[in-house]
Amino acid sequence: MVESWVGSMSRLLPRAIREGGHEFSFLTRDLHHYLRSAPEGAAHPLLGARNVLTADTNDTEALLPQIERLHEVLRFDGVITSCDYYLPTVARIAGRLGLPGSSPEAVENACRKDATRRVLADAGVPGPRFAVHEEWADIARAALEIGYPLVVKPVDLCAGMYVRRVDDETQLAAAVRVLADFPVNARGQRRAPAVLIEELLDGPEVSVETVSHAGAVHVVGVTDKSVGGAPAFIETGHMFPAALPTADAEAAEQTALAALKALGLTEGVVAHTEIKLTSAGPRVVEVNPRPAGNRITELVRHVTGIDLAAAFVEVSLGRAPDLRGGDTGLRSAAIGFLVPEISGTLDALDGGEIRDAAGVLEVQLAEPGKRVTVAGSNNEYLGHVMAGDADGLGARDRVEALLGELRSGLVIR
Repeated sequence: MVESWVGSMSRLLPRAIREGGHEFSFLTRDLHHYLRSAPEGAAHPLLGARNVLTADTNDTEALLPQIERLHEVLRFDGVITSCDYYLPTVARIAGRLGLPGSSPEAVENACRKDATRRVLADAGVPGPRFAVHEEWADIARAALEIGYPLVVKPVDLCAGMYVRRVDDETQLAAAVRVLADFPVNARGQRRAPAVLIEELLDGPEVSVETVSHAGAVHVVGVTDKSVGGAPAFIETGHMFPAALPTADAEAAEQTALAALKALGLTEGVVAHTEIKLTSAGPRVVEVNPRPAGNRITELVRHVTGIDLAAAFVEVSLGRAPDLRGGDTGLRSAAIGFLVPEISGTLDALDGGEIRDAAGVLEVQLAEPGKRVTVAGSNNEYLGHVMAGDADGLGARDRVEALLGELRSGLVIR
């Protein structure tokens, strides 16, 4: 396992490995990164590792021969990560050691938003009109050709970081300057200077959760998404399954399958493909060759009984995953995030009564005293509420009502 502890996967993936009867070695360049961010109220995930190994995971060329030497001793059966920035590294390790997984080229193309756009366009998979440039003059000219409003994106970041809507050249220039001032990502990797600009798509956004094994892709279901924080694109909530007409759900699924096939992600992958259901039909937003974040995997498990973290482990070992699921007693599950709209210090946020409310599955809230900044991505949440509905597709409404109660007691000074 390479540099994997990101969000909820810090708990879900070790559990899935353990419950599957497996053991793991953990490889990192900076052990203190994980010790600083130890989860509260639970044993640290690294305590479940058989070995904790250190190497420069940002230098793939130097890392590969080191991994080969480790493999001679430890005999790895698979290699895995849940961190976007190390998915290409894992693919290259798997290829070097002859372990299961998609090709390095497929994973690298999926992890680079500009490469994804080019591959899908060449394959005829529908997406927005786009352009990729490094120089300002080229960016400005392409923006006029596509037409405002536009979406500006870094090609190699995640969690919605620095993704912005721009309505004119002044806003575009500001967004490009901000990107240029962030040359290194959170894991110490130097970023590509390219800027991706896309037409702004209309319609709701959904994601298609899939599992690929032995050349076949299984659709687990479609999740809906609510977005706020304009001009940023911050995910404020999700519900599984999405409340969609059957035709729209099927169209989203077929578009996701076409994207995965075009990229070559049909082996050893649990994927999360984001789709806009525009007035002109489905359009691919992005393809993520790893399980969904923001607790979507848990929404799926609560409704279907299918454990996508466990499926991720099994396909990474080249084994057929158990996707049978079963009746869980819930027909929908939703999560809503508390997104800060002002900066300051969190003074009060009481979720005591919420935790005991009907249908609540999970509540996680920041502690008073936390420094708060206005959200610009999916990294600044103050907490979340998850709830289920045993009768139908009412989980989102339930979560929104609970979030309303939380907001009424939220004090930031």
